[in-house]
Amino acid sequence: MALLPLTAIPVRDIRDGGPLRHAIEARDVGRALRDDCLSWLPPAVRRGMPLLDAVTRRWLTRSRSPYVGEISAIASTLGFSGIWFLNGSYQWGCTARARDDDAPWLVRTLDWPFPGLGRHVEVAQMAGSVGAFYSVTWPGFVGVLTGMAPGRFAASINQAPMWRRTRRAWLRPLDMMTNAAATWSVRHMPPDQLLRHVFETAPDFATAREQLERTPIARPVIYTLAGCATGERCVIERTIDAFTTRIDDTGAANDWLVRRKGWEGRIGADVMFTCSHDEAGANSQDRHRALTSWHAPFVGSFDWVVTPVLNRYTRMAVEACPARGLLRVVGYESVPGSELPQPVTQMREIGALERAA
Repeated sequence: MALLPLTAIPVRDIRDGGPLRHAIEARDVGRALRDDCLSWLPPAVRRGMPLLDAVTRRWLTRSRSPYVGEISAIASTLGFSGIWFLNGSYQWGCTARARDDDAPWLVRTLDWPFPGLGRHVEVAQMAGSVGAFYSVTWPGFVGVLTGMAPGRFAASINQAPMWRRTRRAWLRPLDMMTNAAATWSVRHMPPDQLLRHVFETAPDFATAREQLERTPIARPVIYTLAGCATGERCVIERTIDAFTTRIDDTGAANDWLVRRKGWEGRIGADVMFTCSHDEAGANSQDRHRALTSWHAPFVGSFDWVVTPVLNRYTRMAVEACPARGLLRVVGYESVPGSELPQPVTQMREIGALERAA
């Protein structure tokens, strides 16, 4: 297998101007990302992107998100379809863990079927009323899926399990569409936009935890949160208006730690019509078990990103320690000749020296 040249992950200071400035400065990257993501979708879906944008725009404008105007400005400025859809879509699956070492650490992989997310990943330095933070993101996206606020906390999002009205594999798409239709009537902000709001307004771990636990959201989600002091770590399993927080087993995949009747762990698109209900749950359990059994220190080698945490949809891996103000990111993509995704970027590390510069 020929090794591809590794690209550098940009770090963009958008404390003044926010995601709109990011989209303007990285317009070409945003367009390339949109085109790469669309290449994975069937031709009929690609042709229907303006319609998907319109539906997503209608849903988001009915929500209580404070960032709708920002999305509208980005979509208008960039002038191509897909921006609303990007900000209304949701991760396919992920694996995360918060762990105490010399200080609390948060590590996570992001799994999404769309190609290009690893190749085009960027780090944005943003700011809110209580200070600056870093978001691992892409041009045109306004929410936060993975972030680190030096001296405050780090947090990430995993997609929660799916509510199943049926049990047969071939009926999964029907359940997905029914769940999406049910979300139409929900007025709360999406989970990723709540996480951005928390980074902008929460001065510490305790406040961030309370906001993530108690703020109503548009759809179920799993938050992993790590602070700066020993013991400041938790996983928050959220439904629209309820939560379960655990502070002992602080690993997460895409199922509730204690499985609940009617809910099913998330699976990849390649086994959508063949994977049984029990196999779907086992997929999350295997990834959760693999990451929580990793005891070596996190030193930037990302040697914990192995099967099954590493899978065909892995697009990004992150290590974050807010007590040290440390953030490390690597982008992954599927490459010719390899069964599993491989790093396509250099490891980007942000630490105290870079912040001072």
